[in-house]
Amino acid sequence: MKRYAIAFTGPSNSGKTTLIEKIAKQLVATQKVAIIKNDPKDKARFDVEGKDSYKFSQTGAEVMVASPTRTTFFSQREKTLDEMIVMLGDFDILLVEGLKTLPLPRIAIFRHTIDTTYFEYSQALAIDDTIKIKEYNIPQDIDILDLNNTHQIIEWINQNAKEI
Repeated sequence: MKRYAIAFTGPSNSGKTTLIEKIAKQLVATQKVAIIKNDPKDKARFDVEGKDSYKFSQTGAEVMVASPTRTTFFSQREKTLDEMIVMLGDFDILLVEGLKTLPLPRIAIFRHTIDTTYFEYSQALAIDDTIKIKEYNIPQDIDILDLNNTHQIIEWINQNAKEI
């Protein structure tokens, strides 16, 4: 079974989640899609205080909640990419938000301004018309994509995603 991965990066509020959501919605029609989202500031909350799953996750144990329609895993330990891939099970394409240290092809997303420090680990930039592209010295090996053209971005992903 061939599986592929691609990563997305960019500053806060650049549109990473929105773009990944649009791409996932299109890809799930023909592929099994998995998504990993990085939470570098540990801000995300996944359960309601007082509920059993919340109480269990607060113990520090590894907790899995299973129901007929979903399985949710609460881990108190950092996982490597390989460990997360095993946990995800069967998928065709993995979309990763963040985790810029992972050796994956990466699309950096920008609106209004480009942070050139992203160039060193990005293979493409997805930008909108708020970016004045001529104001930047973008390396020639970085592709420029239209942030609002999901079809174009999916084509780039199909050509550049890394087999994992």
